[in-house]
Amino acid sequence: MTKPVLRADARRNRARVLAAAEEAFAADGLAVPLDDIARLAGVGAGTVYRHFPSKEALFQAVVLERLEQFAVEARELADAENPGEAFFDYFTRVIKQASLNRAICEALGETGGSAYKAEAGSEFRTNLAALLERAQAVGAVRKDIDGEDLRALIVGALAVERYSPDSRHLVRVLVDGLRCV
Repeated sequence: MTKPVLRADARRNRARVLAAAEEAFAADGLAVPLDDIARLAGVGAGTVYRHFPSKEALFQAVVLERLEQFAVEARELADAENPGEAFFDYFTRVIKQASLNRAICEALGETGGSAYKAEAGSEFRTNLAALLERAQAVGAVRKDIDGEDLRALIVGALAVERYSPDSRHLVRVLVDGLRCV
């Protein structure tokens, strides 16, 4: 079954809702009231509900959009000339960018959450694992780490970044621990 094509005004409203939700969720995570998102988008709550049946559905749409961007970035690095450097730069960048967005932190921290298990989350995990494997193949990253270990390390690093922002050296310690000695 194909999705119905939205009118131009409906597409604009949906885009405004997504942009407002991304901003609100980045600051407050799932705690933000849907009415606040509607107000920020300049639409009524009914407009939000027409596009997203629940706050959780809107949250998932926002998170999936960002995970898709992460996945694309990783895919673009798949053939990097220096796989180790590409992996470490990307890994650090994901942590830095995600730490500024509470919604992404919450989604990546979910162990069975639908946002992480969805298609975009799967593509992100797959592309991150591919970068890891290439870096391991050239001896840049220790071989006893896998994709699930990386997810756990990202979640831990996000906690460090969000809750101890003056401890930036701790992410560097984590990255150093991934390197082959």
